[in-house]
Parts: sequence; C-alpha cells; structure tokens
Amino acid sequence: MQTFYDKNSFSKYIAELKEKKKKIGFAPTMGALHAGHISLYQEAQKHNDIVISSIFVNPTQFNNPEDLEKYPRTIEEDVKKLGDSKLVDAVYIPRVEDIYPNGMERKHYDFGGIENEMEGAARPGHFDGVGTVVEELFRQVQPDNAYFGEKDFQQLKIIEKLVEVLDLKIKIHGVKIHREESGLAMSSRNMRLSNEEKKTSSIIYKTLKQVNEKSKTTSIPTIKERVSQIFDKEDDMELEYFMIADEETLKEADFISENKNYRAFIVVNVGNVRLIDNLHLD
Repeated sequence: MQTFYDKNSFSKYIAELKEKKKKIGFAPTMGALHAGHISLYQEAQKHNDIVISSIFVNPTQFNNPEDLEKYPRTIEEDVKKLGDSKLVDAVYIPRVEDIYPNGMERKHYDFGGIENEMEGAARPGHFDGVGTVVEELFRQVQPDNAYFGEKDFQQLKIIEKLVEVLDLKIKIHGVKIHREESGLAMSSRNMRLSNEEKKTSSIIYKTLKQVNEKSKTTSIPTIKERVSQIFDKEDDMELEYFMIADEETLKEADFISENKNYRAFIVVNVGNVRLIDNLHLD
C-alpha cells in the first residue's frame, strides 16, 4: 500500500492510473478507522482495479470548535489498519493547504432542501463543509466509484446530490451500517464511550428495531411518544431527536404511505458523546 502526504505526489500517482485506464474506487474518511470503514473497502474491491482511501479531519464541517479539537486522530494506527486489510492500494493524507489552497472557506451548495433537514437543522453550514471537502477530494482522486456508509444516511444523500449538481461522472454506493455485537452502530465517536456507556447505548438499535415492527400497525405520533418514553427512563442518555422520514426528500413523515420508502432516524447524547443511527423501515 502506498501512502501520500501531499497533493503533488498524489496527483502524479493518479495521472499514472488514468493513463493505464485503471478503474478507481474511493472512500474518504476522517480517520479513527474501525470495521465499518473497512467494510467500505471490501465493497470497493469488488468493483474496481484500484482502491484508494483518504484521511482528513475536515475543519469546515464542524460547528463546534471543541468537537473538532476532540475528534480522535490516530494516523499511524489507521495506516496500519488499512495496510493490514490488504484491501487498499493507496491512502492519501493531505495537508490543510492541499484541500484549502485559498484559505479555509466552505463553498455554498443548493442540495434541493435536503441540507436543511435533520442534521442540517441542528448544524447550520455542516453540509456545505461536507460538500466542499468531498468535491475537492473527488477532483483530486478522480474516482469511478465512491463509497459511503449508510450510518450517515443524510450525508450519503447529500453526496449523491453533489455529484448530480456538479455533473461528476462518479457512481455513489451506499454501504450498510456495520454494527458492534450489541447492535451499536460503529462510529469513531464510540472510542469516547466507557464500556458501561457502550452497553447502555445498545438500546438505540433495539428501539429502532421496535420502531420497524410498530410502523406496520401503529401511527407515527404514537411511535414518537413511545420512543420518548423509552429514553425518558434512561438517566445517562438524552434523546436529541427521533423522526421517521421519506428516504428521498428526508422530510419528516406524518403517516406511512405504501408507495414510498421510509427510514427512522435517531440522535442520542450519551454523556458528552453524540450518537446517530437510522434504520430502513420494511
């Protein structure tokens, strides 16, 4: 596995791949890698000649400077995990100036309104930051296929829209959520949970599974009330929001319609760690 720490050397590598007409699969990360990230590369290896990873903690998508400061940075361990996986041909670890040569400003995008729902409502400007870094990485990597986890489902939809808006010839693949044995969705933030907090956090996925069952026979307001009751009983957990939304528009649904796809979305604060999860409703 080759490792690149600057744009110039990486650009030469990409130019060689393009000359050889290699099909490139790409999954960008912010590091602190876990089995969920590795599952992206397992998927990428099925469809591409070359698989590329990137590690870059993107400052412009953090609303809270404290969150940016606390975000785990484990470059050496990450590079070793990628190498040991035998799935990745190259990893790109750019400097800030390689991504933001004209200063750290985020572009503004029109994502058709989905940027204002859920996480967008809670974190203004967040998806402009995501779009800015992903656009720049796409232009540098020039992938044929790109892979993103469904845990950040809204982000996945934003990236699909980004590719459409910019008319980039890249196919976006969503990869199913990778979970710990308890059902907790794998996330870099889980590193900040104690063992006890990890155990209690398993209730998040259990609740989503209950919601999936109840959605067949129960009204959405009743389901929301039940979810609130579940987390009201948990002293160390605070439900930030729960909703059932249309998978295409991401708008909150008032009732289930037979000809649409829906997904349940939840955000729970465990101590000072913010956990997000979601589940497609059958």
